[in-house]
Amino acid sequence: MSLFITLEGPEGSGKSTVAKLVVAKLETEGYKIVMTREPGGTPISEQIRDVILRKENTAMDSITEAMLYAASRRQHLVEKIYPALKEGKLVFCDRYLDSSLAYQGYARGNDVEEILAINKFATGGNFPDLTLLFDIDPELGLKRIASNKGREVNRLDLESLPFHHRVRDGYLTLAKKYPSRYVIIDASMPLENVVEVTYNVIKERLKDK
Repeated sequence: MSLFITLEGPEGSGKSTVAKLVVAKLETEGYKIVMTREPGGTPISEQIRDVILRKENTAMDSITEAMLYAASRRQHLVEKIYPALKEGKLVFCDRYLDSSLAYQGYARGNDVEEILAINKFATGGNFPDLTLLFDIDPELGLKRIASNKGREVNRLDLESLPFHHRVRDGYLTLAKKYPSRYVIIDASMPLENVVEVTYNVIKERLKDK
């Protein structure tokens, strides 16, 4: 039973932590799961990730940024995601093409349809079966990042507050555009509540498979 699940949200939404807890619970029930992330997930894609997120790369053009994300995404799909889905596994991917639409499209002010076209080419038009949007107010998300000393702080974390508000608005716009695959989860709730809601959403979707 294969299912492609992507986790999206503004910085500091806690989606990575929630995913690890939900995946651990599902694995105890016998599900075969691959958990991965973008940008990255494979050696080549991780090298591209380093270029994209390196804090000193402040001169990077926004279209260059979008194309690097798409390149990393393509390699990740071919090497890791496609094989796992063919083996009938559940794939949890921390960020996917919706991140490019929200960040490089809505937040950077580029044409969202052009960013989508780049990513359709990179992915062969493959969208997730389910996209979980962990929605949170940017001020709270950035506050969480500041208090988490063990978290990687990257170039996008250091963007202005208005940038992060545009990211959130972009995600909410995408959720309205793709209602059949998007589920919005209130990430400001206590962690145990977010985990419970996320788990229930996934189990409900698995019933339909």
